[in-house]
Amino acid sequence: MTRYARLYAYFLRFSFSRAMEFRLDFFFRIFMDALWYGVNLAFFWVLYRHSGLLGGWNFDQTLIFAAGVFVADGFHMTVFANNMWMFPILVNKGDLDYYLVRPVSSLFFISLRDFAANSFLNLLMALGVLAWALIRYPEPVGLDRIAIYLALMGVGFFINYTIHLLFLVPVFWMHSGEGLRDIFFTLGSYSNRPDGIYRGWIRRFLTTILPFAIMVSFPTRVLFGGNVGEILLHMGIVAAVAFGVLLLFWRLGLRAYGSASS
Repeated sequence: MTRYARLYAYFLRFSFSRAMEFRLDFFFRIFMDALWYGVNLAFFWVLYRHSGLLGGWNFDQTLIFAAGVFVADGFHMTVFANNMWMFPILVNKGDLDYYLVRPVSSLFFISLRDFAANSFLNLLMALGVLAWALIRYPEPVGLDRIAIYLALMGVGFFINYTIHLLFLVPVFWMHSGEGLRDIFFTLGSYSNRPDGIYRGWIRRFLTTILPFAIMVSFPTRVLFGGNVGEILLHMGIVAAVAFGVLLLFWRLGLRAYGSASS
């Protein structure tokens, strides 16, 4: 574990030094994410001009949910997104070989090698929006609920990473990840809306099979008096099953992988 922590520290140092070499891109990404935050907040503000509730939540509750979406997006963009983008390229060019021969887990190396330092500031900005939304919430929210919320948000981050990589693993057989990547981002938009707006089989599908609707909505429900045990159990089972399926397909994919030396 110490070796992995030390290795990740090297990843961070390299990523920050590289990001500062391209300062225009660094600040442009910050501007684009700030604009995205503003557009989403304006979207919910307009909706609540015409309705008092959305998915059972009032405006103050939805504001906390939206801030959670910003944090989840910022975390994924900072930690995983660049690595997910490069994965199909590594497979198709045979460059995955360099990762497989490392004396560490190939899944760890491929998933965490590139830390997006420019997105890290956006993550801090999103955390600031979340803190502001929690402070302005008119009802008291206990520290215990906030701690559970943050822990479940971490589980949501892990589920999002797992599902994203599951959509890319078929590149071992298909040799193109474009279509599946587009499907992932299309379905990912369902996580940007409160889960209460979905009904019937669509809700069951989005909370179990492709659990985009639980990643932020379920942790947010804890803040507003949701059943902690039920939510924790649901998200824990989904995360464990999704990761188990990922490990299975990862091993099968590596067996099918045609390396540059083969």
